[in-house]
Amino acid sequence: MNFSEVFKLSGLLCKFSPDGKYLASCVQYRLVVRDVNTLQILQLYTCLDQIQHIEWSADSLFILCAMYKRGLVQPLDGHMAWSSCPPYVNVEEKPCALWTRFGITFTRDGRYMALAERRDCKDYVSVFVCSDWQLLRHFDTDTQDLAGIEWAPNGCVLAVWDTCLEYKVLLYSLDGRLLSAYCAYEWSLGIKSVAWSPSSQFLAVGSYDGKVRILNHVTWKMITDFEHPATITNPKIVVYKEAEKSPRLALGSLAFPPPRAAAGPLASTESKYEIASVPVALQTLKPVADRANPKIGIGALAFSPDSYFLATRNDNVPNAIWIWDIQKLRLFVVLEQLSPVRSFQWDPQQPRLAICTGGSKVYLWSPAGCVSVQVPGEGDFQVLSLCWHLNGDSLALLSKDHFCLCFLETEAGSVQPSDSWAATGRTCA
Repeated sequence: MNFSEVFKLSGLLCKFSPDGKYLASCVQYRLVVRDVNTLQILQLYTCLDQIQHIEWSADSLFILCAMYKRGLVQPLDGHMAWSSCPPYVNVEEKPCALWTRFGITFTRDGRYMALAERRDCKDYVSVFVCSDWQLLRHFDTDTQDLAGIEWAPNGCVLAVWDTCLEYKVLLYSLDGRLLSAYCAYEWSLGIKSVAWSPSSQFLAVGSYDGKVRILNHVTWKMITDFEHPATITNPKIVVYKEAEKSPRLALGSLAFPPPRAAAGPLASTESKYEIASVPVALQTLKPVADRANPKIGIGALAFSPDSYFLATRNDNVPNAIWIWDIQKLRLFVVLEQLSPVRSFQWDPQQPRLAICTGGSKVYLWSPAGCVSVQVPGEGDFQVLSLCWHLNGDSLALLSKDHFCLCFLETEAGSVQPSDSWAATGRTCA
């Protein structure tokens, strides 16, 4: 992997355009659009307030900037002056989409948009045709306090889920018909995360009880549930544990003061994965019972692009990533990191998972194995989030004040976790 550039930018908002040609990033109230290949700045916009969410249009022509504090969304032209767009849209009606990224969703082909709203203490969903923005359907949902909506990748079914205080998943057709309703249990904290498989055949529902339930697209009934035990005892499950060791230094090689590049706390350490022998006791976190949003349950989950694997994180086992074999409906691999997992994302083109833990390393897993790689550069680059390019040939790593765009290179044409990363780069203001 080749780290090409490191830019000093504030904030963590960074997103590739759907066509893969542009990279948008935010610096407080400024939006910067760059060319992916040259990283040159193409457009620089100033919005009305601090940007808290950005979204590309399906055709990569426009960018939507949300300013939650003002209750505004501002559409911008991604390639030229945006005089053809309205300067802002006031959403004082307070649709759910303004307050949560799960309140608005587009179909994969960009033909339809679903918008969740709450009016007169009741939840509604409006479906619009994107070509002319005509209202196709408007219907109420049987939810107490709607928490999120998401189209299936094929655009035929809309999943709606309720507040965490009530376990309820509702499946609606494009014309607003209720296809099915699912409830796993009552009188306890319910749904925490939801994800469709790319094939649209499965809907994974992560819950506060530490289980993932898989619903099928034929009957919309549960076909299995995945538990997340704190101890792995099955010898068929591979457990990778991150191990960090400091390199041995000869006394004559020590310098004082140390070079700036080696001054970071993790810069002098090396990290690798070791296969642990079962039984393996994973590090657990005891949740604080008297606080809201307890650190329990399935806080994140995502399918691989081929729908063969599902990656999950159980928030009270914060250092572990669980990878499930969807074809065999069983646990396949567990990765235990030295630090809590901050973010993970699948390569859009192949079953390859990128992971970050807030440190100066990035981790890659595929069925061939896994690897830990140090991010080069001056000081300690703490990777807090990451996102893949559409082609899977580059990866954006985000820290608090910088982002790093890196390119994957291999002689064989396809990168495996065991491939070496060529580290070159410079820091730009």
